[in-house]
Amino acid sequence: MSWYLKCLRQYADVTGRARRKEFWMFVLFNLLIAVVLRVIDHAAGLTFGRHGGQGFLHSFYMLVVFIPGIAVAVRRMHDIGKSGWHLLVAFIPIVGAFILLYWYAKDGDPGANAYGADPKTATGV
Repeated sequence: MSWYLKCLRQYADVTGRARRKEFWMFVLFNLLIAVVLRVIDHAAGLTFGRHGGQGFLHSFYMLVVFIPGIAVAVRRMHDIGKSGWHLLVAFIPIVGAFILLYWYAKDGDPGANAYGADPKTATGV
């Protein structure tokens, strides 16, 4: 949970580096919270759209974590020595998602790189 809160505290901070654990914990907690909110939306009848599409709570939450999600993804790219602009590869149909998944799963550059110190050694882990 501390990794998730760290990402929320660094709301729009795209400087520095984010290690794999920070990124994937943020993704995991986002997924869990989104699923719970979606269930609550459907149970409370707070959905809109065809066939019980989106819910108000789920949609609001997704808006709130949109910018922190981009920021942590940019910092993740920095950890492997790439610019945040590399996230635009997601717009390549089908292939782009797999490239990003590979980059997100790849171990960060050991030692300092152009974007800052190694977050693994900086935290002592």
